[in-house]
Amino acid sequence: MKAIELRDSFSIDSLVVADRPRPVPGAGEILIKVNAVSLNYRDLLVVDGILVPNLSFPFVPASDAAGQVAEVGPGVTRFKPGDRVTTHFIQNWQQGPFTDGLVSSGYLASTLGGPRGGVLSEYVVLPESGVVATPTYLSDEEAATLPIAGLTAWRALRLGSLKAGQTVLIQGTGGVSIFGLQLAKAFGTRVIITSSSDEKLQRAAKLGADVTVNYKTNPEWWQKVKAATGGIGVDHVIDVGGPDTLNQSLQALKPGGFIAVVGLLTGIECKLDLSLFLLRNARLESLTVGSRQSFEEMNTFLAEHQLHPAIGSVFPWSKTIDALRQLEAGKHFGKIVLTPD
Repeated sequence: MKAIELRDSFSIDSLVVADRPRPVPGAGEILIKVNAVSLNYRDLLVVDGILVPNLSFPFVPASDAAGQVAEVGPGVTRFKPGDRVTTHFIQNWQQGPFTDGLVSSGYLASTLGGPRGGVLSEYVVLPESGVVATPTYLSDEEAATLPIAGLTAWRALRLGSLKAGQTVLIQGTGGVSIFGLQLAKAFGTRVIITSSSDEKLQRAAKLGADVTVNYKTNPEWWQKVKAATGGIGVDHVIDVGGPDTLNQSLQALKPGGFIAVVGLLTGIECKLDLSLFLLRNARLESLTVGSRQSFEEMNTFLAEHQLHPAIGSVFPWSKTIDALRQLEAGKHFGKIVLTPD
């Protein structure tokens, strides 16, 4: 079978198409024929050797895939051959809150695409507990975008106890952000979204964004956001930038509001304005995707509202390097998906 391997060293240019033996499922495992894979920013960090620097080569990257059960091992009861399934990112996180049992000495121990092997392969074997049933109305390309981006946006909104009629600020137009926009509108909220591209903001408006702000032409963008709320501030923020955005998120926040910190696109060293944080009585919480139970709850919500993920571009596996270059340059809108050649 064909697979995309990170060979010999960390670098996008070290990715090659390789031949591997087709795996065989053991007890409690299923063999999945992979029909679509979506890329996340973490995949770029893994390939560049930043996120999980102790990987052994060759390594198959990427964590999010959708496909069909090709074969089941002994004792499998949840799925049968022919069923459509989607991978679950943190394999060991089945339900309940995030705990120390999910963390290894280096990073999350059971995450696909680093440190566990990834899914950019024609076939992959996973425990039956490591996947969820794909919503029937979604294509495999759409379903492949759910495990990280969709679930991160879902939990970012649910953790803040979002209510209809509230206002949400969402940064950027990547996968998590556009999912956040779609989900927040389905919750019945008003959404303000930021981007450095007027063209992307126009596309976000077509998906339901009520207010758009170009942060490149408005460096102090929090002022525009706050003005759009009559000077009160937003109830809820999905912050994907980190160091360069967090203080402006606080400036734009309503007293007692909630900020979900889900990304580090601008780096990892952050100088928080503590006086502003205290004065806002802000609730600030970080999160790392979610449990399998949360994934299934999100899928139920998606099906009820018939939401379709926004896919900005689709590449064949042979163009994986090009897809990662697009991700690296931040040229995408929504999700980037890879499909077998």
